[in-house]
Amino acid sequence: MKRLALLALCLLGAVTLRAEDPATFPVGGLTFKRPATWAWVQVNSPMRKAQLRVPGGKADEAADITFFHFGPDSGGDVQSNAQRWVSQFRGNENAAKIETQEIAGKPVTLVSTEGTYTSGGMAGGPPATTQENYALLGAIIEDKEGNVFVKMTGPAPLVKESRQKFLDFLATALAAK
Repeated sequence: MKRLALLALCLLGAVTLRAEDPATFPVGGLTFKRPATWAWVQVNSPMRKAQLRVPGGKADEAADITFFHFGPDSGGDVQSNAQRWVSQFRGNENAAKIETQEIAGKPVTLVSTEGTYTSGGMAGGPPATTQENYALLGAIIEDKEGNVFVKMTGPAPLVKESRQKFLDFLATALAAK
């Protein structure tokens, strides 16, 4: 019984010691401000610089936003990355849209598509999984410290309804630079 109580106390201490989820976080040369309703997700991949979770209307529904930065002149060119993201979706090839916009005075390539999403399956990683009726809203932000890749994937209705909040989120990071 004492061991169980000690274990419970240790677990409580570990949870209490966890740092509060950051309100802002850097990726490359940008600093993003996390919307309060978007949850911080701990990452353990050296490639993934940050991750957020956007809650949906149902308890089991959420979209993930992942952030990547590889440094100056690394990570591949904008067009190749945009095409690679689009190629992860099947079944609705006419939905793919790649456009360059200026957000807060910076060039940003926005990528959107929907259909059946295939993720994973890289050598040494988890096996490939597929998700039907998923969507992508991604941004490749060109920056002198290297491109920053921001990719939201999740249930299509949630990603679509989150579009404006996602764009506003990008603008705060770019405007602060």
